[in-house]
Order: sequence, then structure tokens, then C-alpha cells
Amino acid sequence: MPLLAADIGNSHTQLGLVQDGEVLAHWRVGTDERRTADEWSVLIRGLLGRDAAGVDGVSVCSTVPAVLHEWRDMLARHFADLPCLVVEPGVRTGVPILMDNPREVGSDRIVNALAAAELHGGPAIVVDFGGTATTFDVVNASGQYVGGAIAPGIEISLEALGRRGAQLRKVELARPRTVIAKNTVEALQSGLVFGVAAQVEGLVARMTAELGVQPGDISVIATGHLAPLLIEDCSAFTAHSPWLTLQGLELVFRRNNRD
Repeated sequence: MPLLAADIGNSHTQLGLVQDGEVLAHWRVGTDERRTADEWSVLIRGLLGRDAAGVDGVSVCSTVPAVLHEWRDMLARHFADLPCLVVEPGVRTGVPILMDNPREVGSDRIVNALAAAELHGGPAIVVDFGGTATTFDVVNASGQYVGGAIAPGIEISLEALGRRGAQLRKVELARPRTVIAKNTVEALQSGLVFGVAAQVEGLVARMTAELGVQPGDISVIATGHLAPLLIEDCSAFTAHSPWLTLQGLELVFRRNNRD
């Protein structure tokens, strides 16, 4: 039976039904801190429809404490008959975290590291393109989480330009025709799309060198809902895994709910 996996991010929440590593269905909704536990329950059951009866558990990771609070309430009251797991410090993931303060690492980043190590093997770099932040997470050859980097997300960068630039405005987040743009709209698109692609290539190259491995000996995995915007224009990637976090949530759940 499938697992309901939920990745609660700052801008969006990714939901999916996952069974044996395969994502059977998926949805993306806005992360609204004003949404109550009851509202989340109605939304999720509406998305699941008839599949709600077939879910055998729930696995959640979150970067938004206020929303996670409502989720805990929802799980306790509306999904009390199912085993539920919230990925947080103390939960067994099997990923050693080699950080100054392991507890401050986002749970979604640890889940990504686990999925990368299990599904792609280490060493690996996961680049997660969220709307608020683009995160880089590094796993060594032994499957240990050794650190990473956080950069402003594409959507939040676009919003900041539109808000702070007197002669700029919000534009569609799309790939422009050329790098050297001929109008303001495409100039903004070029700076974002090709600028982020170059940023990723540069950071991945530096991380690979710091790990002491050859570029061809490391997996570089793109994930996140904005990854398709960058795939064609970024030479660093060796794989595109759109549901990496959901697959990682299933791995953590199974490790903590073995019969």
C-alpha cells in the first residue's frame, strides 16, 4: 500500500503517494501559514479522493514551524489510525551528519541526502530548486552528509527585482530566446535562468574539487519544482530526480516502521 509523503517548504508543499520508490500520484499546493489543521485535512482528503482509504502511513518533513504545528494537530486528530512520522532530530535516518550543529540542518535536506545516497550512490550533490531557496547538499562516498550551501531561490529573486527596481516589473519565469537579451523582460529572464545555471556550475565545480573527486566520479542531482527550467542550460547535472524528497520520505518512514 502507498505512503502519503509531504514535503512542506516555505513557498509550496509537495504531496505524493509513494510505494516502493515509485511516485504514483503527486500534487503541489501553496504553503499557507494561516491554514488550520482542519483545512489541511479537507484539502488532503480532497486531493486523495478514493485513494485515501488505501494509504498505509504518512511521512512529513517541514521547514515551516507554524505549518508543522498544524500538521501535527491534523495527524493526531484526522489520521490517528495511521502510523505517522515527522522527520526531525532524533528520527533514525541512517545518514551521519558531519555538521557543527546537526540539529539545525533542515529535515528536507537530510531526506534529500538519504535518497541521493540510496538511489544514486555517493559521492553526490543534490541541488534542490525551491521558490524561496536553492539548496546544495553534499554526500560523500560513505553516505555521510558533509554540508552544503544555500542561495536565494529563483522566484524570490524575481520578486525582489520587481519590488526594488524602479523601472523593473514582474515577468514570467521562463527561458529567454538568447543570453544577450534585446528587451527588459528577456534581460530579467536571462539574468535569472542563465545566471542561476552558471551559479550552479560554479558551486558544483568548487564542491567537487573540495571533496577531492574527479567531476566524472560524482552524481549531481537536480530536484525541486523549478529544476526543469534549468536542466537544459546547466551542464553540471548527471540526473534529474523530481520526486527525490518524496522518495526519501518513504525511505525514512520504512526505516522507522519496520515490522
